[in-house]
Amino acid sequence: MTMRPLFQVLFLTAMVFLILHFTNQLSISRASSPRRETRLHNGVSNQSTTSKLGDRLLGGLLSPEFDEQSCLSRYQSMLYHKTSPHTPSPYLVSKLRSYEALHKRCGSNTPLFNKSVEQLRTNHSTDQLECNYVIWTPLGGLGNRMLTLASTFLYALLTNRVLLVDHATDFVDLFCEPFPGSSWVLPSNFPVGNLDSYDASSEKSYGYLLKHKLISEDPEARSDILPGFVFVNLESSYIWDVYDQYFCCDESQIVLGKINWLLVRSDVYFLPGLFMLSTFDEELFLMFPSKETVFHHLGRYLFKPSNSVWKLALQYYHSYVAKSNHVVGIQIRDFPWSLMSKENRFNQIMNCGLKENILPPVRDHKGHNHKTLHLTEDQTGSKAILVISLYKDYYDRMKSFYASTTRLNRPVNVYQPTHEEAQRLKNLSHNEKALAEIYLLSFSDVMLTSAWSTFGYVSYSIAGIKPWILLSSKVSKEVNPPCRQVRTLDPCFHVPPTINCKTKRRSKTNWVGSHILMDKGNISSYHKKYLPNYLD
Repeated sequence: MTMRPLFQVLFLTAMVFLILHFTNQLSISRASSPRRETRLHNGVSNQSTTSKLGDRLLGGLLSPEFDEQSCLSRYQSMLYHKTSPHTPSPYLVSKLRSYEALHKRCGSNTPLFNKSVEQLRTNHSTDQLECNYVIWTPLGGLGNRMLTLASTFLYALLTNRVLLVDHATDFVDLFCEPFPGSSWVLPSNFPVGNLDSYDASSEKSYGYLLKHKLISEDPEARSDILPGFVFVNLESSYIWDVYDQYFCCDESQIVLGKINWLLVRSDVYFLPGLFMLSTFDEELFLMFPSKETVFHHLGRYLFKPSNSVWKLALQYYHSYVAKSNHVVGIQIRDFPWSLMSKENRFNQIMNCGLKENILPPVRDHKGHNHKTLHLTEDQTGSKAILVISLYKDYYDRMKSFYASTTRLNRPVNVYQPTHEEAQRLKNLSHNEKALAEIYLLSFSDVMLTSAWSTFGYVSYSIAGIKPWILLSSKVSKEVNPPCRQVRTLDPCFHVPPTINCKTKRRSKTNWVGSHILMDKGNISSYHKKYLPNYLD
């Protein structure tokens, strides 16, 4: 009994020592950790930044196998985007890991790839190959290319094919390689040359082969009587030929599934058309329980800007945009068929921005607000307006509008990274700037984008933000209402198929469905006018 107080003293002394030691070690650990900025992006606090760092793989979407320095944007882009409320499904994550393993086995210049190339030289298909392929070739501007490449990749996932990219000189080095341990670039010595020369009239075109009865849709057809290589024409002009549209029918998918090599070229986001095929119903539902997240996930997975492009985007962002508490991204695209003047278009932008509380309100000459608005917490600090457009005119008008600080409720800064004045296809420098601006736009807190613009589609879908769309018109007068908020993150299917797969004739109703979304705000001015001609 006399020893108990002694043991108690020793025990308490030991506990105090351990607590002090642990506290000291924790302080040392904290002091040695790199300090991060309190505000990394648009009010992101240390706590939310730490949370984002913990999800650097985007819910398992990205593979952890890459070296971070080889592609800085892969694990850094999530620090600049708003946190996505959309988590990839476990099935999609599993599907991507399985595909990566397949690509590593079958990618360019592997033994299995070389075996498939030798089979290709025989000019017929076989069911004995472990690796089958779909080749993507570039067409159109950068936005169109990203949308069609994502569409082709989903088709590869659904059909257990390996995606290979025919890199044009204006496309190389824009993106990091998306698949660990292998390349998605088609080798330059591929035996089929001039891939960009194929069109609907080519004898290797699937539509041509069907039309001239050189290939059969018979599901019992043997692989060895089918060609080893087939071109699938999904350019927007496919709407004119029902045989090209047969691609969107289940019977054709059975036949195409037996052909070892497919070449796909498109200038439209044909991905929603895959949802029309019952062949893929179950897989698509498991991968994407929410249909609007398809490009949001695939875009974040596939398209990571190369280090040179990423540094270009971040340099501009940190030099200008990051200084503001709230960023409004405005993307403006004027199409040749639009008769609206730049003045009327600018008035439309301002009418939308002020009406929908997107742009900061101004005071009139008497000191009253242009419109009585309730400012939310994120709108009470300095604001940046990021104008993304080929044209300098809109930037000049916007900057002039907000130039008088006596009219403002708070500081407003207007920025424009570039103004090329015209789209320059097949120009690498132009595409590098465009990709940097796509990501700059995706860093915004709120967006206002142009109808029909694939550039805008890519930006807001990767960002996970539902923007306001400037409604377009083929007439010169202003549009009322000026804009509308989109209902879905997924880009629009500009030219859905018009074929009824049962009758093999055009149908006025076959393309209508919840997964087929025409461009918001442009149905009345384009589709109602022109689609009836397609459907006659």
